Amino acid sequence: MIKKKRDIIKSLATHPKDVGSTEIQIGLLTDKITKLSEHFKKFKKDKHSTLGLTKSVNKRKKLLSYLKKSNSESYLKVIKQLNLRK
Repeated sequence: MIKKKRDIIKSLATHPKDVGSTEIQIGLLTDKITKLSEHFKKFKKDKHSTLGLTKSVNKRKKLLSYLKKSNSESYLKVIKQLNLRK
């Protein structure tokens, strides 16, 4: 978990001490969303966690639209690196 989080931060950081930029937040949310999706494949009736998944998806969507407006180059890089839109 921690190793994967460090790898995500390292791969998306805009400068060496970057730990909270929009790109990193999007990467961490994407990781959380994939983990929750895997969880729902096993536990279909877990309705409480669906709220967390919905909130995470919406937050990522807002961050992506903000990034697209503010820095389109970085937006394209993040989309390509995280395999989000085809």
